Amino acid sequence: MNKILGISAFYHDSAACLLKNGKIIAAAQEERFTRKKHDPRYPKNAIQFVLDFANLKLSEVDQIVFFEKPFLKFERLLETYVAFAPKGFISFAKAMPLWIKEKLFQKNLLFNKLKEHDKNYKSDENIFFSDHHLSHAASAFFPSPFEEAVVLTADGVGEWATTTVAVGKGNKLDIKKEIHFPHSLGLLYSAFTYYTGFKVNSGEYKLMGLAPYGNPIYENKIKELINIKEDGTFRLNQKYFNYATGLTMTNDHFHNLFGQKPRDPKKEKLTQFHMDIASSIQKITEEIMIKLAKSIREEYNIKNLCLAGGVALNCVANGKILQERIFDNIWIQPAAGDAGGSLGAALALWHIDQGNKRIVNSNDDMKGSYLGSEFSQDQIENELKSIGAHYDKFDYEDLISKTSDYLSNEKAVGWFQGRMEFGPRALGSRSILGDPRSDNMQKNLNLKVKYRESFRPFAPSILKEDLPEWFDITVDSPYMLLVANINSKKKIEMTDDQKKLFGIDKLNIKRSDIPAVTHVDYSARIQTVTKEKNKRYYDLILKFKEKTGCPVIVNTSFNVRGEPIVNTPTDAFNCFMGTELDYLVIGNCILDKSKQDNNLKKDYKKKFELD
Repeated sequence: MNKILGISAFYHDSAACLLKNGKIIAAAQEERFTRKKHDPRYPKNAIQFVLDFANLKLSEVDQIVFFEKPFLKFERLLETYVAFAPKGFISFAKAMPLWIKEKLFQKNLLFNKLKEHDKNYKSDENIFFSDHHLSHAASAFFPSPFEEAVVLTADGVGEWATTTVAVGKGNKLDIKKEIHFPHSLGLLYSAFTYYTGFKVNSGEYKLMGLAPYGNPIYENKIKELINIKEDGTFRLNQKYFNYATGLTMTNDHFHNLFGQKPRDPKKEKLTQFHMDIASSIQKITEEIMIKLAKSIREEYNIKNLCLAGGVALNCVANGKILQERIFDNIWIQPAAGDAGGSLGAALALWHIDQGNKRIVNSNDDMKGSYLGSEFSQDQIENELKSIGAHYDKFDYEDLISKTSDYLSNEKAVGWFQGRMEFGPRALGSRSILGDPRSDNMQKNLNLKVKYRESFRPFAPSILKEDLPEWFDITVDSPYMLLVANINSKKKIEMTDDQKKLFGIDKLNIKRSDIPAVTHVDYSARIQTVTKEKNKRYYDLILKFKEKTGCPVIVNTSFNVRGEPIVNTPTDAFNCFMGTELDYLVIGNCILDKSKQDNNLKKDYKKKFELD
């Protein structure tokens, strides 16, 4: 029985995963344990979790693999400094001490950290290093349901590559083409994330959610920053950017081009300008991704596409690729960002380096992405008792029935069941749920529960068999990574006066029978739910459908803005007591807010930094 530990760390979203004979046993992000969002540190807790879950000591692991090559990354840093010198000395001087002290000699650093898990771990000879984009590509292809696929990865930057095309067949995966730093679609999108006043490497979702409120009137100006070829390849004009040499993403040339300085989120509100900027960069991103998809379909004549890298989390662009029918089938890695690199590195070692056969699973090999921690009923009750929570225990049928009643009465419900999800999306294990038919649910969940901007949309979880009746999409979307429009039969058309509204004024218009999950452009980020992947969640939606006729519920991640998704029953209870959630359903226990000790209330509004 071969056991491989995969690790990603030291940039953002550190994570660990464990394979046994090529099968994914467990995977988790470090942030869930430390409660520090996008935690980049050595994933001590995540590693310990995957080892414990597999009932292994570190000394029993056969190989350990890191998701990228530090020497190549260092080479890029040096060459970038030489190419741009004397510009960039400040950022170079800031980066150097950390590289010389830690990052350059990562094998030694990893070995010393790993020894802390197990005193019997004595040699670093089983530590290997993968390539960043190969790790992304492997995470997308090897768990996919395809024997053969073309794999497109796009993110900020790995060692040198920012975008790659690979071809996978059986247990083989070859990178065919690369675009190199500083030309990066991920960094371009992050530059606009920064410019509109959101946090780089976490606020990109906000930019995507803001885009439908605006119009893409700055498209031509953005094309002064980026030269897009017919095949989707591109070059960025470095005159406008600061990320290669400075400590910010954009510079004065960029600001002068668009006519404003970057928004200060502490002092300035979002305006129509920022919405139009968001709309424009989203449209350019979609154009590039569609052109890349078309050109690689034509070149390799392979009918299946796999996607990974941070840009693959842009579910609007993914939906547009699907809509264009460029490929017969698309599969996207649910942990598409750097966290998934831990998984890809391990899979690449198992299949490519060791030559092990791949058995293709027609559903995929991600187990619904439910790869994280799990708590028994006894563990849940012991934890709830120890923190002074008041709970009632129910059998399965009553639990499902009562929860569906709460939802149909417009209550906000924390839902904590089974294994935690791997990746940035809550998929019905660590979720906050609501009634999609409610006119107020979207605003209330944003402002009173999540403590975040009111414009941000929520996702519908829908029974897979009911999908075509409610949305213009027929393919499975288990990981909430595809956006599609609401079915025309469920739409409520806008009046002429409503069509004239601008910006955030568009928010309060009822657009469909399920307004809480219908974005201002009639779109939704869909999660299809099946009995095989998540029985308890499926049964809850089914019961809600029996009572209301609606096979859809609102699903958002169980956290407040700036907080990682909850991991333990205690995390769930704290979030429950720090927000205006009405009920918490955890294992077979239901907690009613009105029955809790007032002394246990928390103020979550100020607990976490803005994300």
